Amino acid sequence: MLALRQALRDLRRRRVRSVLTMGGIAIGVAALVLLGALSEKMSRLVAGGRDAAGTVADLTELVPSTKPIRKSQAAAATNVYAADRAGDLSAEARRARAYVYVPNSDSNTVDVINPHTYKVVDHFAVGALPQHVTPSYDLRTLYVDNDLGNSLTPIDPRTGIPGPQIPVADPYNMYFTPDGRYAIVVAERLHRLDFRDPHTFKLRRSVSVPCAGVDHMDFSADGRYAVASCEFSGALIKVDLARQRVVRVMYLRVGSSPQDVKLSPDGRVFYVADQRAGGVWLVHARGFRPFGLVPTGVGAHGLYASRDGRFLYVTNRAEGSISVISFRRRRPVRKWRIPGGGSPDMGGVSADGRVLWLTGRWNAEVYAIDTRTGRLIRRIRVGRGPHGLCVYPQPGRYSLGHTGILR
Repeated sequence: MLALRQALRDLRRRRVRSVLTMGGIAIGVAALVLLGALSEKMSRLVAGGRDAAGTVADLTELVPSTKPIRKSQAAAATNVYAADRAGDLSAEARRARAYVYVPNSDSNTVDVINPHTYKVVDHFAVGALPQHVTPSYDLRTLYVDNDLGNSLTPIDPRTGIPGPQIPVADPYNMYFTPDGRYAIVVAERLHRLDFRDPHTFKLRRSVSVPCAGVDHMDFSADGRYAVASCEFSGALIKVDLARQRVVRVMYLRVGSSPQDVKLSPDGRVFYVADQRAGGVWLVHARGFRPFGLVPTGVGAHGLYASRDGRFLYVTNRAEGSISVISFRRRRPVRKWRIPGGGSPDMGGVSADGRVLWLTGRWNAEVYAIDTRTGRLIRRIRVGRGPHGLCVYPQPGRYSLGHTGILR
């Protein structure tokens, strides 16, 4: 009885999980009921079973664990970029060579940069007006989006070697649905979103959009819908992915020119760069309505989350600067200016989170910027009109498209 009383005290204080053994045989639940001592706990008791050491005869109480939640578990519940942390490469991504792929829109070429030496190590021709380099959903292929060439140029990231072009109408940009079922080709010139097979690119459904200049998008945290910008109409559209249709249109203020779209780590806010408003709109993800404009700089254009999910890098193309927004504060905390000027446009963050790679759209160059200090590490000459470069490999389990929206 002394052992039983001690066990009861330990249970109430939740010091132990294993309650009592007697000669290696568990005291039966029915016997404890007759004792009347554990009536409140009976629904949480299990006799016998197995643990890491083998078969046990203990009586075990099933109670919520009092162990602290690991940071990674907590982050996964609150941070949509939890899988994008520095160095967290998937098995597939680890097979890739570390390169920076730069599509030169006005040269119809791609330059390949070694991120360790900051040197161009390869250069090849692609279709007309290449706009972005997009990682596939399964991370096995990179695609150059040849807008006027009406084609995709596949690149094997394990070798960096391009393959034969794939016919696709007007691929200004490309994304993938969160379930991996479709590729969404953003056909800006044709005013539509084309849902295609993500491997063969056979057209499954074409969705007309009620706005001009559809070009960039991001996805809700639950993967049910996408928000896309319409550059020439000053509008945002909400796309129901299950029904494959535009369900909402929201116009920003007169004269707006929305560009890149990025979801906040907590999934509550879409950040939308507006190059004419000189800042970033805050849009409620749930209500799909704007509730503020954060000034950043002239020509706000590209948006990139830091590897730790704390900051958003905003490229201010027309003034040659990068603003750093705190996701928690929802306001800029730093501004980095490119020495001698520049035109920072699209790009991405290195796998280790230490370098922000950006194209200089009007200067035929690429910028490598230290994310800890904002210092310009290197300025690299490339072809004319560099646009949506892709840093690869990147952390994450799968790609949602563009130049690397990974989850």
